[in-house]
Amino acid sequence: MALKVKEVAELVGISVRTLHHYDAIGLLQPEEVTDAGYRIYSGKDLEKLQQILFFRELDFPLKRIKEIVTSPSFDQHETLTLHKKMLLEKRARIDKMVRTIDKTIEYRKGERKMSAKEKFEGFDFSKNPYEAEARERWGDKAVEESKEKLNSMSGKEKQDFENKFNAIYRELAEVRHLDPASDVAQEKIEKWYLFLNTMGRYSLEAFKGLGQMYVEDQRFTKNIDQFGEGLAVFMRDAMAIYADNRK
Repeated sequence: MALKVKEVAELVGISVRTLHHYDAIGLLQPEEVTDAGYRIYSGKDLEKLQQILFFRELDFPLKRIKEIVTSPSFDQHETLTLHKKMLLEKRARIDKMVRTIDKTIEYRKGERKMSAKEKFEGFDFSKNPYEAEARERWGDKAVEESKEKLNSMSGKEKQDFENKFNAIYRELAEVRHLDPASDVAQEKIEKWYLFLNTMGRYSLEAFKGLGQMYVEDQRFTKNIDQFGEGLAVFMRDAMAIYADNRK
């Protein structure tokens, strides 16, 4: 099998730009490039792309995927078995959350009773997809403090936490078109810094690093930009300015 980049993109359902990016960072470099500069993907390349996309579905960052698939100990069959296990766990959690939504709809219609515990079935704060990166950047102590505090919260406290979290993001989204260094922007980003420090001990350097991750990691960017396009970049810049001004 020999396919050009456009043919692979159409087959898989991803963009040509994504494939070019994977090539540029050394994640998926086709076995052959013609004299005219055309990338030619083999069947082996497609197998590797499948592995990469399974990891992406499980929210692995590209840097980590590259480390895994280029490791001398990488075993394709073993990895597929792991993919299946993790996806089944993800499906079970999503199914539980869908059932919670159905129960909540019935509860709001007055068709059933619902305990406080039932309202949060399916949420699993013990498996944070960003935990590995957080540990690497800021150390175990800060992560454990945040995790311990979150796990000790009651259902109502978790709901209050989420409400405050979303409120700050909405406020930031409203001013994202301003200069990140402006007084208004810095006042809003300070609320985010203080909020984070209610959960753990985030130094100014860690705060600045977190903002950088908002842009470097597509998972963060996607989630943050749901509040407003360009919010992740705005927050990164505002957080860096806030940290630098207070060093």
